[in-house]
Amino acid sequence: MIRYHILAAFAGCALDALFGDPRNIPHPVCGIGNLIVWLEARLRKWFPANEKSERRAGTALVVAVLLITGLASLFVLAAAYTVHPLAGVAVESVMCGQMMAWRSLKKESMKVYDALAAGDTEGARTAVSMIVGRDTKDLTDLGITKAAVETVAENTSDGIIAPLFYMVLGGGTGIFLYKAVNTMDSMVGYKNDKYINFGRTAARLDDVCNYIPARLSACFMIAAGYVLEAAEGAGMRLRKRAESEKHHYSGSGGIRIFRRDRYNHKSPNSAQTESVCAGVLGIQLAGNAFYFGKLYEKPTIGDADRSVEYADIRRANTLMTGTYAAALFAAAVLGLLAAIPFIR
Repeated sequence: MIRYHILAAFAGCALDALFGDPRNIPHPVCGIGNLIVWLEARLRKWFPANEKSERRAGTALVVAVLLITGLASLFVLAAAYTVHPLAGVAVESVMCGQMMAWRSLKKESMKVYDALAAGDTEGARTAVSMIVGRDTKDLTDLGITKAAVETVAENTSDGIIAPLFYMVLGGGTGIFLYKAVNTMDSMVGYKNDKYINFGRTAARLDDVCNYIPARLSACFMIAAGYVLEAAEGAGMRLRKRAESEKHHYSGSGGIRIFRRDRYNHKSPNSAQTESVCAGVLGIQLAGNAFYFGKLYEKPTIGDADRSVEYADIRRANTLMTGTYAAALFAAAVLGLLAAIPFIR
């Protein structure tokens, strides 16, 4: 089956690259989100408002959402593969394409870049508010840029590599279950008064599910950093630029900051790719930020070798795409190895 999953993964990635998330087509994540909202309202009525009961309610939410999502996706796939293996691959391809976020992440983050390049700070604040969870109304151009770069770096794992990882391992059901966990974490996994207990199981499960993909993403991003550094150097030589011209990518910088700062975050996974991105680009990310009107003190990631500039959003997207390409190459190798017994 893994060869079918890999074939569907490549087709799904192609669908995402070509079409992204068409707004006129209902998205499964919206359905999962509606299910979470519906269940949360009822579970809060059924369980008393105390610490232990809220944790039990949150665990019940996770179990219910995973069961419903898993069984629904499994039923659809079983029906498709019963018709014909190609029908199953086609359905899995669509499922994968709906859950991948490369095109949408690039599109939305580049809206921030375009607004900053045009000198439209207010437009950039509005654009960045669509892709980050922090308060954005008082962010300066520097703060907006850092927020956009950080979300591209972090979501390279959450929105691209992790879904691809679970698609290869578990097909359409695997990627749907992962996105269900990820959606629960984004909706109830907050450490505020409302969700500190109710969302604990969802947040911890998300950490577990992202543990391996986050580290794979960091490795792929380091590899991409070296390739981009080499490509940039070759381009400069072809254009006969001065040796003193500034380089914008550094693979060794990515390794150095990854080793030092990969745990500079409360989440065990978020700083894995963020540290590599900061090191490759030679900038400093993270630091204190406001969420829901409250200041959260956070350590910085990376060194301030140079000032962050809005062009770093574009560079972060290039690094994200290189990371994605490295992951797809690894998936292709795995697919060839899985196909060898059938070729013989």
